[in-house]
Amino acid sequence: MALPPPQIFSKFAFQHGVLYVRLALHFHAGGRAIPVATLSLFRFSGVGARAFVLSQMALARFALSRAKQPLFWKLCGSGTGEGFTPKPNWGVWTILAVWPDEATAREGVQSMPVWQRWRARAAEDWHLILQPVSARGSWAGVNPFQPDPAAPPQPGMMAVLTRATIKTRHALRFWKQVPGISHTIGANRDVAFKIGIGEMPFLHQVTFSVWPDAPSMARFAHADGPHARAVRDVRAGDWFAEELYARFRLLGTIGSWSGADPLTVERRDAA
Repeated sequence: MALPPPQIFSKFAFQHGVLYVRLALHFHAGGRAIPVATLSLFRFSGVGARAFVLSQMALARFALSRAKQPLFWKLCGSGTGEGFTPKPNWGVWTILAVWPDEATAREGVQSMPVWQRWRARAAEDWHLILQPVSARGSWAGVNPFQPDPAAPPQPGMMAVLTRATIKTRHALRFWKQVPGISHTIGANRDVAFKIGIGEMPFLHQVTFSVWPDAPSMARFAHADGPHARAVRDVRAGDWFAEELYARFRLLGTIGSWSGADPLTVERRDAA
């Protein structure tokens, strides 16, 4: 029997001022790679801690580029307000990563040196463990969120991530759409958690939200309103140079945010 094709992940390294991209193949038992993603949020208070994490935007890249795990990673800042704004939140920073399996993901966010260093300086940290359900598009030329095609749909909390590189000439028009979308998401009582993050202000943006279940997430995505109008404008105007849309099943969380686990509170309120 022929094995399913392997998943290909990019690793980045700098040498003599040149960026190199290394491609690696990773298999699970049975010949199929089933990656698990993590979104790690860190809150930093005080000038010293915030200066530390700003320096990590450069220094942590070198450490991660030499590590065997994770398979894919991005260091991101965050937005203020509901999170979906171009104004930076200097106190909240994130690490998005992809790992070969859940056990490696959980071990990585608790014991890998970069995560440990950030945790030691942060006021609090929170990590979401995410199993890809669907993904289309690319991020830096690859799609790191490859779901298991044989996995049946399962109930439970769902997350959605959208990532886009905005074409410079369309950036102003894009950000004019954002306040309406942000207000709509903020007013939606189904949203269990939401944040806007990005690799580069104004041009490289990521939105991330968690929903009680797939139907509530789908209702928001397809309802007429600021979000639907923005999607139509993006498609008609070809605003993005690169885009990726991914959905995940929530496998669990580690740590706390604003003194509690927001999704545990959400589950308790819904019970």
